[in-house]
Amino acid sequence: MVDIYIKLKVAARLVLVLAVAGMTAQAGGQTKTTMLVEPPAPLLPLSFGAWQAEDAAPSCRDCFEPEGQVADVLKEDGLHRGARMIYRRQKGAGTLEVTAFQFVDATGALSAFSFLREPGSRIVSSPAGKIGSELAVADRGDYVFRSGTTVVVADASKAGASVVSDLRRLETTLPKIGGPQAQMPMLPTLLPQKGLEADTVRYALGPVGYQAMGGVLPGAMVGFDKSAEAVMAKYAGRGLLTLLLYPTPQIAGSHGRAIESEMNRQGASAGTVKLRREGPLVLMTTGSWSPAAAKQMVEGIHLRDQLTWNKAMPLEFHSEVRKTFSLLSSIAILSGLLMLAAVVLGFFFGFGRAAIRVMQGKPAATEPEFLRIDLSGQSKKIHLESQGPESGG
Repeated sequence: MVDIYIKLKVAARLVLVLAVAGMTAQAGGQTKTTMLVEPPAPLLPLSFGAWQAEDAAPSCRDCFEPEGQVADVLKEDGLHRGARMIYRRQKGAGTLEVTAFQFVDATGALSAFSFLREPGSRIVSSPAGKIGSELAVADRGDYVFRSGTTVVVADASKAGASVVSDLRRLETTLPKIGGPQAQMPMLPTLLPQKGLEADTVRYALGPVGYQAMGGVLPGAMVGFDKSAEAVMAKYAGRGLLTLLLYPTPQIAGSHGRAIESEMNRQGASAGTVKLRREGPLVLMTTGSWSPAAAKQMVEGIHLRDQLTWNKAMPLEFHSEVRKTFSLLSSIAILSGLLMLAAVVLGFFFGFGRAAIRVMQGKPAATEPEFLRIDLSGQSKKIHLESQGPESGG
């Protein structure tokens, strides 16, 4: 009997454990939710204009990864994904190799555009001949253009004919983005346009890219680890102008002193050096400037606030304005209700108290029950007002 009792007890415990496990699994299954995430559209299409991809069904269309120094620079710029396709003309001979890189924001794309375009490439500024936001054309037929957060490098040396119209069609298929990620950096807009050689403008976000694009300072000294930005440009008949922008004036001051020491160390080999700091901005000339021209250049550049009345503000600004307006409106309404409640309660208690006194046969506006202190020094009998004053006789 004892053995049977023990076996039954063990079996009961096992059943209980299995039941609890089943309930737990069922509860866990009820809390699970299925989320469907739609993958982003491929960076490059299988066909555009007169071109068709050689591989009609590639296993992975966004798996291209750069190598070497290119990979280091693009990583600094915030590379998100890359793709490379080889296209052939649907009618006729010719091949076109296209490489596209998408970045987190337009700032990184601008830096990558500065790096990927070949030295000496021609910047197309005419709206009629431009593709995307910016276009650089090399002598041997390479096209590098930026559209939003994407930079495209097209090797058209074997295309056999002009590909400008086809590249415009390709640009329309690239990802479109808005909001803060589409905002362009302010620093390149501070470069004076007089005498500027547009094909020499280089914008950098990291030490590797800065030195690869001809920076005159050691990359580690600039302070890219503190979110610094750098833009460099040459001016006709003069030298190189470098602008460095930092998050705060304190960071700019610290790095400005280090840069001054480095320029003193380089001495005459750096050319005409004029250094000035304005808030978070550090300006420096190097190379074959005349002292007067260098001084005029660095003293003529200032940070500016841009005020516009016909440009839509960012969505975040509108959201903050609505939040602030809603908060102030709620405070005003609450204050008004509290004042109204105070007035109503004042009338209620005041007239209510007077009404109660009248119902008791007492004057509505007197308080005979209140004690009164006579400081005149005369001895008088205390009496109630309802009894009237004593006669003087």
